[in-house]
Amino acid sequence: MRFDEKMQLSSIQRWRSSERIALSILEQQGFQIVETHKKIIINGTEVGEVDIVARDKEGNIYAIEVKAGKIDVTGIRQAYVNAMLLNMKPMIVCKGYADDAARELAQKLGIPVIQLSDVFLVEDEELEIVVREAVEEALSNFFELLLTTPLELREEQKRILIALASSTTLQETAERLGMPLETLLKFLNEFRSLGIIPRWAKKWSSIKRIAQILVAKLTVKSTIEEMKNSLTVIQEMLSDIRKFHHNLK
Repeated sequence: MRFDEKMQLSSIQRWRSSERIALSILEQQGFQIVETHKKIIINGTEVGEVDIVARDKEGNIYAIEVKAGKIDVTGIRQAYVNAMLLNMKPMIVCKGYADDAARELAQKLGIPVIQLSDVFLVEDEELEIVVREAVEEALSNFFELLLTTPLELREEQKRILIALASSTTLQETAERLGMPLETLLKFLNEFRSLGIIPRWAKKWSSIKRIAQILVAKLTVKSTIEEMKNSLTVIQEMLSDIRKFHHNLK
């Protein structure tokens, strides 16, 4: 089997890879990822889905369509309609335009299009090194998170972490906490600056996973403190019993 045959990717794998690359590029350009795979619901019926919801530095919210290949007229129309239904600005991340008609339509509708490189030329050895280093870095990040001593948190901060850990989206988290999404995003920025949540955790899946780890650590810490308190009480009771027994003699 030739190397290029072994490396053939399914359409789903290619799309997931494109989505990961798109998330990375958006974050590098200053966007804050709000949600991924957001359902579009009208009168209780799901009518579509947006790949990425992101917020720019000015506070504008974008509904972003990700394409593993080139975007055509139909894809541009879909991205535009989805954004309008969500009352957001449209954006597309793809590997270029399928034809001039697609380019003209995107320009006419004012849709920003981020074009990815169509081919990544990487030697086998370079690819192995890149993948190994990425895995090592990811494992190192999570081991550091698991092994460090939990920070002392305010009750409000604990409440936010618990909501993050038990929600399916940032929007749901904000609703559970009874606060606007904008306020929740400010709290997340504060958490990063305080070191509660690592700066590298920007995707919702990473934020949720870290919140779950932190909540578990807080629970363990609280349980240990309760056990220590109980042990202290037991030791005091034993001391009183010994004194009482000694006095009886």
